[in-house]
Amino acid sequence: MFKINISEKSGKTYKLETEANALIGKELHDKVSGSEISPELEGYELEITGASDKAGFPAMESVEGVGLKRVLLTYGKGMKKRPRKEGKKKRSKNRPKGLRLRKTVRGRVISQEIVQINMKVLKEGKKKLEEIFGKKKEETEGETEGKN
Repeated sequence: MFKINISEKSGKTYKLETEANALIGKELHDKVSGSEISPELEGYELEITGASDKAGFPAMESVEGVGLKRVLLTYGKGMKKRPRKEGKKKRSKNRPKGLRLRKTVRGRVISQEIVQINMKVLKEGKKKLEEIFGKKKEETEGETEGKN
């Protein structure tokens, strides 16, 4: 089961949960047709921009394969700031210049361990994403109102 986040050029993101087994074996920055993910996304062309696994480790473009690997990182993807556990002495800066840490990351190939996949729209289909995903929100709101 994948949680897929699809973002438009306008910056709006739509969430979708699906059993898209066609994505297994694809790599980061591969182009995927929308019909492989869901039949509603017919005509769309999407690009895989990122992913993370069930433990929260991000998929890195520079790491081959599907497994976990410890990589020396500077600030950016996979590393935000200095870890809290580093010593008792108070420091003025949380992001000292030039800091590099060894962090665990996942390979760039999509596998069963991946939980979340981020994608962006390259080519739009016949229907707008708002029409496709707007209907689902209205349906779920109606269902929850009926249960109360």
